[in-house]
Amino acid sequence: QVQLVESGGGLIQDGGSLSLSCVVSGSRLINAMGWYRRTPGKQRELVAATFRSSAPDYSDSVKGRFIIVRENAKSKVSLEMNSLKPEDTAVYYCYARVQVDGMWDDYWGQGTQVTVSS
Repeated sequence: QVQLVESGGGLIQDGGSLSLSCVVSGSRLINAMGWYRRTPGKQRELVAATFRSSAPDYSDSVKGRFIIVRENAKSKVSLEMNSLKPEDTAVYYCYARVQVDGMWDDYWGQGTQVTVSS
């Protein structure tokens, strides 16, 4: 059974930094890994994604401030968030495209709240 366990997040002041981490268990065959976020009344937004054989991708709203780090040996993806702004406040979800029994599918973490106070 594939599971994604997130950690990190919390309350931070405007301009501060936070880190999120996500570990995938249940399969070592992982293609994409990344982070989405959702705020009330808005659609889910891709924040950053990393792939096995290409450069990471970032939302324009976080470029230059967030860094996604992938550790294949640990099946882990982290998101370093710097210069945080109140508009970064959201629930952040880890995701991974994982192969199980020959089938690729997307899996999600439980979500972690990030709140940036002004």
